[in-house]
Amino acid sequence: MPGIKSAAAVMAALFISSAFAAPVTDADRKQVLDAVIAHLETEYIDPDVGRRAAAKFRDRSVQQLLKNAGDGTAVAAALRDKLRAETGDGHLNVEYSEKELPSDQAAADAEFSEQEMERYYGAHLNFGVRKAERLENNIGLLELAVFPPARMGGDTVAAAMQVIAHADALIIDLRRNGGGMDTVALVASYLFDTRQPLSGIYHRPSGKTTQNHTLPYVPGAKFGGTKPVYVLTSKRTFSAAEALAYDLQALKRATIVGEPSGGGAHPFTYKRIHPHFVLWSVVEKSVNPITGKNWQGVGVQPDVRVDQAQALDKALALIAEKKEPRPVK
Repeated sequence: MPGIKSAAAVMAALFISSAFAAPVTDADRKQVLDAVIAHLETEYIDPDVGRRAAAKFRDRSVQQLLKNAGDGTAVAAALRDKLRAETGDGHLNVEYSEKELPSDQAAADAEFSEQEMERYYGAHLNFGVRKAERLENNIGLLELAVFPPARMGGDTVAAAMQVIAHADALIIDLRRNGGGMDTVALVASYLFDTRQPLSGIYHRPSGKTTQNHTLPYVPGAKFGGTKPVYVLTSKRTFSAAEALAYDLQALKRATIVGEPSGGGAHPFTYKRIHPHFVLWSVVEKSVNPITGKNWQGVGVQPDVRVDQAQALDKALALIAEKKEPRPVK
């Protein structure tokens, strides 16, 4: 969805580092560490958390940690682990690139090559659609591994929605979905008969919130806004996948079944902080217009809490309890 750029696991691959990464100098480490501290102190979406974390990063033990890390890949990993430990934010990260990155921001963005997008969202993954099928008793099952960019996988996602459009009930399995991009809004749009508000994005630097909605048009038939929907979640459900679950729950459109999700509601953007290091800059947060909140740190709380391994069976049982038998002609 707009604002939820991608899951952390997906975006990590945009700057793949070599297993033979060259060592970095003390000056390199200082430049990167100073940039991380500056981001936490002045830009991070939660000012209080950022300032507290920045103070921890000023400790000499962090400098020693980075020195002991050795090469660029290890330095980036040490910073990532420290960032997440001090903030609890799974979207904060530092990545190392063996290839020198362009100093110009636009040129750096161009490094997000089609080859890498294809690798993590592409046809060999069926654009994230693991399953789209009709189970017994006319129950639809849609399992999504990622939410691809609409320009790449929108037609595949739309086709999957046609498989389940005429089911009597729908189960959306997000237990292994780490996030993704704007097809979140596409999927949500098939589940309503009228335009509905989705989580917007608050941008700290500007102080503005951008509101998002379901789409005015989708290809093919809709599942519609009256038949039951169940969404399966686990601790691995993260970022954009959480946005879909949270928004459907807030709109009272779906029953969430499984475990609390991973708790990542802060979109991020790429920021070059050194010729060989990039920071995942977190200056935004999701805001749901109904709750006024989001799922950061706490995750989406299931309506029916069960171990994730039993979530599908539980959803099927819940459907069976409510399902009225079709009349015999």
